[in-house]
Amino acid sequence: MSKEKSKFGEIKEKLGVAFEKVGALTKLQRLLICLVTFAVIGGAYYYFVFMPKHDELKKVQKKYQSQAKKLSTYKKRAAEIIKYEKMMVEAQEEFNLAMQALPDKRELPSLLTGISKAGSDAGLAFLLFQPAKEVNKEFYKEIPVSIKVSGRYHQITDFLFQITKLNRIVNINNVDVKSKKGGKILEMSCRAVTYMFIEKKLPNDKNKRKRKKK
Repeated sequence: MSKEKSKFGEIKEKLGVAFEKVGALTKLQRLLICLVTFAVIGGAYYYFVFMPKHDELKKVQKKYQSQAKKLSTYKKRAAEIIKYEKMMVEAQEEFNLAMQALPDKRELPSLLTGISKAGSDAGLAFLLFQPAKEVNKEFYKEIPVSIKVSGRYHQITDFLFQITKLNRIVNINNVDVKSKKGGKILEMSCRAVTYMFIEKKLPNDKNKRKRKKK
């Protein structure tokens, strides 16, 4: 206990001497000491506390900006994918509608019969009804039919109107009309063209195996 009291007394004496020295200083000197003390404390705080935290904050901000930029890019790409998927669905729907208007091989005879029936129902006399050679296109075939009919004007217009009402695509072109019997009877030559979708066949597995063996 006596040792502790002596140490405490020494410290008290030293502090007393220090305060006496400070008290003996002028106001300006004491103010300078305060400013220097605050500057040292502030400098230590700046270099040892603020600067490391500030650098860390900058790194976090850069990382955040980089991630935000990536997120924005991914959002744009996702929006584009959704847009293209929607366009693909619409294109597929339009393609399906177009395919419904093209007859397949099994429907072709009935379609040709329908064209012939439209002329007969209109009261026309068929002078020629001759399917021509098919014309291959990229994904469909053109099936032309040479037609020659005779009848009155209203019968021909009725026939052409009935063609437009068929549930398959039929185009009429190369139309040539001549008058017969003093203009009362007309003779019309034309070409009716319908279309058939071509399904591309995939190579057989057997052919693939043969190629691999070779």
